[in-house]
Amino acid sequence: MFEFRQTFALEIWMGRGIIRLWMGILLFVGLCAPGHSQTGSHAQRWIEEKAKHWYVQQPWLVGSNYLPANAINELEMWQPDTFDPVRIDKELAWAQSIGLNTMRVFLHDLLWKQDPRGFTKRIDTFLAIAEKHHIHPLLVLFDSCWDPNPKLGVQRKPTPGIHNSGWVQSPGAVALEDRAQLARLEAYVRRQAATLAETPRNKLSAMENGSNP
Repeated sequence: MFEFRQTFALEIWMGRGIIRLWMGILLFVGLCAPGHSQTGSHAQRWIEEKAKHWYVQQPWLVGSNYLPANAINELEMWQPDTFDPVRIDKELAWAQSIGLNTMRVFLHDLLWKQDPRGFTKRIDTFLAIAEKHHIHPLLVLFDSCWDPNPKLGVQRKPTPGIHNSGWVQSPGAVALEDRAQLARLEAYVRRQAATLAETPRNKLSAMENGSNP
């Protein structure tokens, strides 16, 4: 189920200009809970009692933001040349060993634009590793913090002494200012919502961290 739940001061805000699009997508996501009944190809929204019953059965969530130690941002974490399941397995084992059971992890729309199938496969690999360590990831589709000009490929080196010196926004400023890209972003959200709803490994998801006013 896609559960919008206060875990680590989680914010779900929407930038001006695309609020209507994202509100529609949020309603769509709410219909994508696994374990629901189906009528044809349309999902049925959970009734309030069923949602509450699911909620009280979940463990108390304790976790942090997660980025592998060898990645400067979400692009470097997920790109095929730098995606590192071995390191992720080691680091999530450390998290498990100190009692953490959730991690907030950021995705990026450019990765889906570049290679939807490959990106989805890597997400599934990550979810399998997290499940192995009894960690329930909170996957975040968008982030409006730090560099507004994300680019695929080799990422910059860290700047010593600067917090999040290589972090990039998703979507970037170019996409936010180009209404022609709204259809692509909507397709990205709808596909991720549908895919993640089909796997019991994913229990939590969020639209966006931060806000572009």
